[in-house]
Amino acid sequence: MVTEVFTRTYCDPHAVREEKVEATESIQFAWEGAVREIDACVDCFKEHEARFEPLVDYSRPVKRRRAKKAATPAATPAPAQGAEAAADSGA
Repeated sequence: MVTEVFTRTYCDPHAVREEKVEATESIQFAWEGAVREIDACVDCFKEHEARFEPLVDYSRPVKRRRAKKAATPAATPAPAQGAEAAADSGA
């Protein structure tokens, strides 16, 4: 016989106040040099996002985008035409 077990995760900030609110989100924060994660309800998640900046992982180098080597053909002649027009008006 197979029995299914459903476990509910409750919001950790509400659990401190001995309230049972179902958690649908998770909050990440840094504590003592380690990244921790707690379960949170939607209200607590929004409050945390409003108060704190999201964690950024600086341990890996950021990929730099490649610069385009060749400019578009339409953009290259435009400065040359402007220089010729300035030279013609000045002569």
